[in-house]
Amino acid sequence: MSHSLGIDIGGTFTDIVVYDHARGRQLNRKVLTSHDDPARAVAAGVDALLRQHRLPAGEFTRVVHATTLFTNALIERRGAVTGLITTAGFADTLEIGRERKFELYDLNIARPEPLVPRHLRLEVAERLRADGAVARKLDAREVAARAKRLVDAGVTSIAVVFLHAYANPRHEAQAAALIARRHPEIAVTTSHEVAPEIREYERASTAVANAYIKPLARQYLDAMARRVAGLGIPAPLLLMLSSGGLTHVAEAERTPVQMLESGPAAGALAAAFFGRDDSRGHLLAFDMGGTTAKLSLVDGGEPLTAYAFEAARQKRFLEGSGLPIRISTIELIEIGAGGGSIATVDEIGLLKVGPRSAGSQPGPAAYGLGGTEPTVTDADFVLGYLNPDYFAGGEMRIDMAATRAALERLAARVKLPLTALAWGIHDVVNENMAGAARVHIAERGRDPRDYALLCTGGAGPVHAYYVARKLGLRQVICPPAAGVASALGLLVAPARVDRVATVGLRLDRDSGAVLEKAFRRLEHEARTVMADTGLKLDTATVRRLADGRFLGQGFDLVVDLPDGPYDDSPDCRRRLTTAFETAYRAKFALTPPDVPIEFINIRVAVRAPVAGAEVTVLGEGRGRGGAVKGTRPAYFPERRRFEETTVYDRVKLAPGEEIRGPAVLEEEGSTLVIGPGGVGHVAATGNIIVTLP
Repeated sequence: MSHSLGIDIGGTFTDIVVYDHARGRQLNRKVLTSHDDPARAVAAGVDALLRQHRLPAGEFTRVVHATTLFTNALIERRGAVTGLITTAGFADTLEIGRERKFELYDLNIARPEPLVPRHLRLEVAERLRADGAVARKLDAREVAARAKRLVDAGVTSIAVVFLHAYANPRHEAQAAALIARRHPEIAVTTSHEVAPEIREYERASTAVANAYIKPLARQYLDAMARRVAGLGIPAPLLLMLSSGGLTHVAEAERTPVQMLESGPAAGALAAAFFGRDDSRGHLLAFDMGGTTAKLSLVDGGEPLTAYAFEAARQKRFLEGSGLPIRISTIELIEIGAGGGSIATVDEIGLLKVGPRSAGSQPGPAAYGLGGTEPTVTDADFVLGYLNPDYFAGGEMRIDMAATRAALERLAARVKLPLTALAWGIHDVVNENMAGAARVHIAERGRDPRDYALLCTGGAGPVHAYYVARKLGLRQVICPPAAGVASALGLLVAPARVDRVATVGLRLDRDSGAVLEKAFRRLEHEARTVMADTGLKLDTATVRRLADGRFLGQGFDLVVDLPDGPYDDSPDCRRRLTTAFETAYRAKFALTPPDVPIEFINIRVAVRAPVAGAEVTVLGEGRGRGGAVKGTRPAYFPERRRFEETTVYDRVKLAPGEEIRGPAVLEEEGSTLVIGPGGVGHVAATGNIIVTLP
């Protein structure tokens, strides 16, 4: 017998899933996140699950973990005191950026503050040319002096970013070795290890972000590994990356910037997994937890991948308002809309919901932990969508008096009846999420009507029906155990290693053999990291990509390339040209005539299945007729009143059963709401597929 353990730490709840491979069953638990020590809540939750189901800790063969801790540290500026050592003349790169205003006519525009203040950005004499040739040797004594000055100023992490280090990493490696030798307690990040590609600002920003969270990552991941081992679980800890793959602790501690979007990536993988059989492969994954909502597109059964994103944006939908990070990540949009999002009134009297969240401490007023501000969860209780006696499977005591008091104070300010305010909060947060989805879909040239909405997270199924209505979607898919689906997504993820290199090759004149050699070097690096994870490389698959453009363009397009090997033959050039032009036309419709193509960067993504990732979740129906728990009043805007609504026990619904709205379907970690006119049916997979009127 063997078991796998998935742990997903969110801003409000920590989700824990155990999968029993012998019996094909899934065991879940939701606990409030302990922000002072996130590993404490994990240890308590896992221990309770082991005791409740009498699971032997020694039979666990895999532990996979995702967290939003590092993203939150960037957003909230809770990382290490970080210094930067860079090439003479380039200390202000982080501040100058691209010299683009993300809002052209805003006279009071606020750019994101650099993670390293000016007095901790120091320069040394060295210079490489664009081809990697040394123009001026590195002055080791100057590096030592700058490092000592930074350490004396209190830094605990140093980023080393030299001009053109992507072409020749020698100077960065020398500086890092010198700093590590003289100051072994200092965490050191070099840009060529984190983002070995052209464009100084983006490379510097990524390296500095990695340095900023590196001490926190090392401390946290070591503590988490100790906690898991302390429970008697012998399996090594694997970490979810932003790309949707897994890696081992040492690699995650070296480049923790790769984990910035690990939690949302798990949700997207879960959506692709659960929606595989009950959709046409086109899904809008909608994951709404206690603090944030995440939206991502799944096309052809795979989440879309991006190779850059912005962290800690000042303006959520405006490119250029955040810190550019050059890593592989599942493409998604994240907004401050969750169950804990706080409702307020702005200066002109309009109702606003989020992005500020009550989190888990003190949490919504309903939790009875001292929260006094009204939240989305409080509104959902008053509307009758959530059951105060069965919230989080009955593990939490709900204080309805505190819930009503919090909402009534706001209702008095806006001069609205309590029900109207509660629905207003629910509707505003739905519109926030629908608006984000419209932007995300439109930017990718897709039609939302081609997609089904697959909802996960504790709050996702509560809000999915009316979000889908706003988007004009016809179908909502709710998987079993939707509240902890992201944690299950961790258990179906493959191991993945991404590598990138700048090459600057023109297809019309440069050698295909040189391109092949560069790809083979990247693949070797990726396979070496994967071997350290303990996986058999004979199961690995390799995907080759390139950042290409037509000569003279100022932007790149990442495209898939045909399998190698590449050579100098006309057939090989034609295959590479066709691959780029096909992808270019798919995005822009036309290609310019007779313009050479150049590849700026090349990329590889090496993936391998992980033993124990064979997960099958089927409906647990126990026969017809036993699923109805009773009725309770719930508010539906179509009827403009509360209506006695049938409440179902989700676990007792059998495949093939039909549920006509209005209806509320409860399970341990989430609640699905179906509005009037909606019809749900239970698929063989255990998914509930809701057709909207």
